Amino acid sequence: MMCIEVVGLDPPCEKCSELLENTKKAVKVVGIEATVEKKWTLAPEIRKRYGLLLSPALIIEGMVVAQGKVFKTERIVALLKD
Repeated sequence: MMCIEVVGLDPPCEKCSELLENTKKAVKVVGIEATVEKKWTLAPEIRKRYGLLLSPALIIEGMVVAQGKVFKTERIVALLKD
C-alpha cells in the first residue's frame, strides 16, 4: 500500500485543504491502494524528517514532490502513475 502525506498547517488553510482533496481524488482516479494522511507542518517528526520550509507539501512514499504549491488532480495522477 502506498503512503501519501499532505503536510500543512493546523487548522488547515484553504491551500492545504485543496491539496488534500486533490490527492484523494487522484488516488481514486488511478485506482491504487494508498493511505492519504494529513500531517502538521510543525510536528517535530515532520520537521526532522523532511525539513520543509513551505506548506502545503505533498510527500509520496517518503519523497517530497511538492512544496508551497497546490498540484491539480491531473498532475498528482501523473506522479502516482510513475
